[in-house]
Amino acid sequence: MQRRTFCASAAAALGIAAWPFPRAYAAVSTIADDADDVEAVTGDGRQVLLHAADVEDFRAGLRGALLKQGATGYDDARRIYNGMFDRRPALIARCAGAADVLRSVQFARAHGLLVAVRGGGHSLSGQSVCDGGLMIDLSPMRFVRVDPGRRLAYVGGGALLGDIDRETLPFGLVTTTGTVSHTGAGGLTLGGGFGRVARRYGLTCDQLTSVDVVTADGRLVEASSEQNADLFWGLRGGGGNFGIATSFAYRLHPWDGWAVGGRLVFPLEQARDVLRGFDELYERAADGLWIEPVLSTAPGGARILMLDICYCDAPEGAEAALAPYRRLGRPVGDTVARVPYVQLQTQDDERARIGGRYYTKSGFVSRLDDDLIDAMLETIASAPVPMARIAMPPKGGAIEGVARDATAFWHRKSLYSVLLGTSNDDPADDAANVGWARSQWPTLEAFTEGFYANTNLSEIAGDRVRDAYGGNYDRLLALKRTYDPDNLFRLNANVDPRA
Repeated sequence: MQRRTFCASAAAALGIAAWPFPRAYAAVSTIADDADDVEAVTGDGRQVLLHAADVEDFRAGLRGALLKQGATGYDDARRIYNGMFDRRPALIARCAGAADVLRSVQFARAHGLLVAVRGGGHSLSGQSVCDGGLMIDLSPMRFVRVDPGRRLAYVGGGALLGDIDRETLPFGLVTTTGTVSHTGAGGLTLGGGFGRVARRYGLTCDQLTSVDVVTADGRLVEASSEQNADLFWGLRGGGGNFGIATSFAYRLHPWDGWAVGGRLVFPLEQARDVLRGFDELYERAADGLWIEPVLSTAPGGARILMLDICYCDAPEGAEAALAPYRRLGRPVGDTVARVPYVQLQTQDDERARIGGRYYTKSGFVSRLDDDLIDAMLETIASAPVPMARIAMPPKGGAIEGVARDATAFWHRKSLYSVLLGTSNDDPADDAANVGWARSQWPTLEAFTEGFYANTNLSEIAGDRVRDAYGGNYDRLLALKRTYDPDNLFRLNANVDPRA
């Protein structure tokens, strides 16, 4: 063991870039005689055996923990937000810092392993965990540091959106984050990132000033407009295709911590007229007004339309801005008031609870035209499942003001997404929920163009991924061939370098 300690220390002294791959390092190591080899899966689906000596050398080189099946903490570490996925990696590397991520990528490359990357663990598609491969878990890297003078937040790859809000707001600063506080910041950002202040400030990826990334060839690089600018372009909307983002620097904006927000609730019989009037009004809405229409099933089974509202301009203008939306119908519920912004940011946390079983389809639309509204109403009214939902998160404003080729996120001109989803708690209900959503989606999909990469499901055919990236796909393909030609990072809305 003294020899092992010496070798590990010597390797560290050489610097991260000089670390040897596991087999070379194993040659000068000793391990316990009772250690077991580990069965694993490669990226192309082959079964391989990881020798105990290699696994032990990998573990010894990490500051964080390396877990295999049966280890204390393994089952907790492999669980993700979407409880529909019950996958078991061969190994889980719980990374304490960028050096651990780099070491993990080197190990995965040396053995050709299937790699899943877990940031906040919120992937709807379940691709942040895998069966038989290496799960590189960034959840211990949950730091947030604010520089109030420069209006920047430095955020670890495992941080959650709530971590950012709660750290920045006390300084009178904010950045665009999503609408559920336990969402991982990394995945949201790399895919684009919508949220309640996005119309005012832009997508989450638009707030980035730099990203630290471990690339597929085992290097830690900084990507910004000055360094590795091509990679920086691809990271803003291109998902996890090009590396593992270990930290982000976000631009912050002055904010007093308050907003005017809440929900207007209308019965389903008013929904057609309300949505038609809403579509006409919202095309001219101020950038500071974010409203997400949601058709859903209320407790007891009634179908309703909610307008989820956040007004972040001067509060004295809220009443006049919201009055036309109240007049669209006769609300049976109105909770809109001046509230702490963090209250709005956490109001969906229980509905989108961790461990629920979720299935979602999505697509972008330029407007809510009459035929689409009719199709959505028919879909939600006839839903036989208890927790059906059609959400229409908006874009526009500052999002649309950025050129479509300025970042990898292409679908800026579409004013809404349409998300059809179901959720349940009992695995016995999965077949009915998934089957219903799959049967209904083609009707709604006919109105859409492309889809949001962060809702990608592994069942989506590879040729459909092009639709997620639109006119930026060819540039992303060239970038993938540069930074990840072997497709090490494939569990995402994958730009396949072999295409």
